[in-house]
Amino acid sequence: MIEITGGEEYSPENWFWIVGGDERRYWSSEAVAYVKALPKGAGVTRIASEDELTDVLSVYGLTGPIYRVPDRVTARQFKLQLLAEGLLDHVEGWVASQGKAIQLAYDNSGTFARDESMMQAGFKALGFPPEQIDAFFSAASKR
Repeated sequence: MIEITGGEEYSPENWFWIVGGDERRYWSSEAVAYVKALPKGAGVTRIASEDELTDVLSVYGLTGPIYRVPDRVTARQFKLQLLAEGLLDHVEGWVASQGKAIQLAYDNSGTFARDESMMQAGFKALGFPPEQIDAFFSAASKR
């Protein structure tokens, strides 16, 4: 549930949130952190949880208090991350040794989804544990 208080016009990029009824601190969309005091005249909204706030802010491309590992990245981000980690040649060699379906998917996909079966096969072939896959997608999403 979201409850907006104050007379300010709602602007998600520069707004303050009381999360879960805790009035000792306020989530600042602009600072991407909790702050202890509200600026004079600041707009404030009550929201039930950090999870709900993160969902609301993500609609505007803003970061909430809960970090979520992206479930997909663009092909560009994915391949640049492979390059940054020194894996591009190894992965492209593995792809070349696979069937046509994997080769076509790798060469023509606009996005790479972490839970897709071909993606899981590739990460398994690389020996990536789930934590390393999380770290890879997190880093790739910033490229």
